[in-house]
Amino acid sequence: MVDAMPDRPRKGRGAVSNPTGRFEPHQRAAVDDGWTRDNTDDPPPLQTVLSVDTSRKIIARNDSPDVPFDRSINPYRGCEHGCVYCFARPSHAYLGLSPGLDFETRLFYKPDTAKLLAAELRRPGYKPATIAIGANTDPYQPIERKLGLTRAVLQVLSDFNHPAGLITKSSLVVRDLDILADMAHRRLAHLCVSVTTLDESLARTLEPRAATPKRRLEAIRQAAAAGVPVAVLTSPMIPGLNDTEMERILEAAAEAGATSANYTLVRLPLEIAGLFEEWLRSHTPDRADKVLNRIRQMRGGNLYEASFGRRMRGSGTEADLLSDRFAAACRRLGLGPRGFVLDNSRFAPPPARGDQLSLL
Repeated sequence: MVDAMPDRPRKGRGAVSNPTGRFEPHQRAAVDDGWTRDNTDDPPPLQTVLSVDTSRKIIARNDSPDVPFDRSINPYRGCEHGCVYCFARPSHAYLGLSPGLDFETRLFYKPDTAKLLAAELRRPGYKPATIAIGANTDPYQPIERKLGLTRAVLQVLSDFNHPAGLITKSSLVVRDLDILADMAHRRLAHLCVSVTTLDESLARTLEPRAATPKRRLEAIRQAAAAGVPVAVLTSPMIPGLNDTEMERILEAAAEAGATSANYTLVRLPLEIAGLFEEWLRSHTPDRADKVLNRIRQMRGGNLYEASFGRRMRGSGTEADLLSDRFAAACRRLGLGPRGFVLDNSRFAPPPARGDQLSLL
């Protein structure tokens, strides 16, 4: 009988393993064929592979009561940041790939994002409302530095006077402050920066390829100084792991210039529950059971609760206490709720090539 090889953390990657997606007919496992070197050797690094996403529509719609927007744009599928808790991981199973290591190494990009967006905004009857950029995967993950798709999207939205809200945990966003500051001056843009922890050691394993906490705070500082309204997202809060940092994160963000805040409780749907437990037992084995038990206490005895209203905040005494702590800290620091009011009335598609110009 051939034994399966144990999964071990890889430097610079979040997930420990690469389990088969839930829609696949067969499960795969790596086995030791006798040629494997000593198990004390580090596993080989995984390279990031890019593929083209041929989607013909760029604006995704939702009717969730848990989020303050009904439309979003995600220039990328998969995310190289590798955050082990990422709620978008299960979406990779629809591509026949694993929500584990595949999600952070097998990435898809939409080269015609800006062109498709402009076409959708020109459709007769289109009614503007704030578009969230990065609601699923980070629009400023490392490959954005090379491809520039998010910047192209922002330029289109600016040209159309269309409101947008950015969500990121990358300091690369400061590259585009020239566009964002101009949009903010027209009440067309706001920025949400996720700061999960101030502990750089924890951040390195929890969010291995995201910007360090210091760089995220500096991004808040630079954006606020440029006149862009900024919210800090202390998300996700993981009981027993980073929840004790909530007040300190809010204080640091407020000092940097954030004017509003929000938080979510860690969400572990589908494959994420197993990936997260695997990460805990690999990186914090002494706390794994405590963390999982506390999550269950805030999720009605389970690791996940999918109902609207509860999936973001949890339920029970511990969840209520976390909510009360957040509210008290925001009152003390003068941080308002996330929910910037942007201006939809400015929307006006610019003339396209071949359009007849108005005489008025």
